[in-house]
Amino acid sequence: MSDHDFDESEANGDTSRGLSWWFSSGLSLRSAGGAGNRRSQHREPLRERMLARPGTLTISYFGLLTFTITMLLLLPASSRQEGSTSFHVAFFTAISALSTCGIPVVDMTEHWTIFGQAIILIAIQMGGIGVMTFASLIMVVTNQRLRVSQQLVTAHELGTSKIGETRGVLSIVLGTTVLMEFITFLVLFPPLLKLNDFQWRRTAWESLFYAVAAFNNTGFTPDAAGLHVDHWGVGLPILISAFCGTLGFPVILDLLRSFRYRIRPRFWTLNTKITLSATFIIVGVSLAWFLLDEWNNPFLFGNADVPTRLRGALSVAVAPRTSGFDLSWVPQVSETTKVYMCLIMFIGGGSSSTAGGIRVTTFVLLVMTMISTFRGRGEVNAFHRHIPDRVLKTAVSVTMSCATVVLVASIALMQVTGRSLTDTLFETCSAFSLGGYTLGVADAGNTPSLYILAAVMAFGRIGPMTIAYAINKTRSEDDTVIHYPQEAVSVG
Repeated sequence: MSDHDFDESEANGDTSRGLSWWFSSGLSLRSAGGAGNRRSQHREPLRERMLARPGTLTISYFGLLTFTITMLLLLPASSRQEGSTSFHVAFFTAISALSTCGIPVVDMTEHWTIFGQAIILIAIQMGGIGVMTFASLIMVVTNQRLRVSQQLVTAHELGTSKIGETRGVLSIVLGTTVLMEFITFLVLFPPLLKLNDFQWRRTAWESLFYAVAAFNNTGFTPDAAGLHVDHWGVGLPILISAFCGTLGFPVILDLLRSFRYRIRPRFWTLNTKITLSATFIIVGVSLAWFLLDEWNNPFLFGNADVPTRLRGALSVAVAPRTSGFDLSWVPQVSETTKVYMCLIMFIGGGSSSTAGGIRVTTFVLLVMTMISTFRGRGEVNAFHRHIPDRVLKTAVSVTMSCATVVLVASIALMQVTGRSLTDTLFETCSAFSLGGYTLGVADAGNTPSLYILAAVMAFGRIGPMTIAYAINKTRSEDDTVIHYPQEAVSVG
């Protein structure tokens, strides 16, 4: 979940106007007290020890949320079926919602009551804001002092580096999330009202659910199979909201800052430039791929008109990396398209976004490193800025760890389900990228498959860097030293 942020240059410092995203010198914070402080560490309260390890706090908070949501979904009031939901279904659904993935294993409308759907919606919102961000927001609201280590990891998550900015950025993130979801709600309400034959209460609930699920890039839908997204008036606002959610809060905040202070694109942060460029290229290539490869697919389109084909291509271009609302067409695509979708799902969205994957910035760094190596150059540059070697090492480490998890999980799914490598790889990439698309490998009747995919979704949401934070803690002999990276590209 947490990302590495790196300072690109001091050029952007003058244009940040209170929202500077990076700073040029490393930050070293030392706690006073020397040996006496070391002796008191064993007597620190549990809360203090947890805040000293923000990565551990993130994982623990995610685990607590998972336990709470699972217990709530197990209540008889959450299910329309007689008795309560089975534990493995409730657990998988809780992980799927909190990770903002949205792979369904039971029919959303037929299985869950309104109470159960509300619990899932709350889980989606909490997962979308971010486990670490939400934990910090709680402490801000309760007027508790944020520990420096907590603020640093929150800064990683949000894309800011000045500790004093964290609280202000947290407020902006929450406000931006609510505003985007509210706008999506207002845009979706009229077409959904017409589709629902002017049933106001049902329309209000579906509009709210879609608004929250779209911006948080979660594939759960309130209308059974998600058929409403086939309608342009519903599908297009959902795709736009989902696309904005994939950019990541650092990019969104940088764009808002640029709009407010009329900052030209040349002064955008390096992370914003890379994320926007790579995202539009991936969307364009995906759109062209689907139109060329699936245009004459009789099982997918039949005798469909051109607008229908274009809507399907646009859905493939935007949704697979992030949110899988309409699942009806996925099993009908060709094997080559499934493999291509695995690739773009593995890449994922922007850093600190509601999407998963290795992140587009990581992918771009790998591509630039490859090009630089083939050309015999000794350094990697992006937009005329040098990328330090440790950034590249981080990108390689993130990619290799994620690829290993995806490969191992795919092989494990082949063993427990008997499905082909293409199907299991597709399902695993969807779970890892939090895309929400499924080929039916996730089966409520196959418990091992649910636990395997739940583990992959949790890994995709938490991320390898947060796990590294939980495992490693830099300490000197006499004090605690926290070093904040200087380079300014968000990785993994």
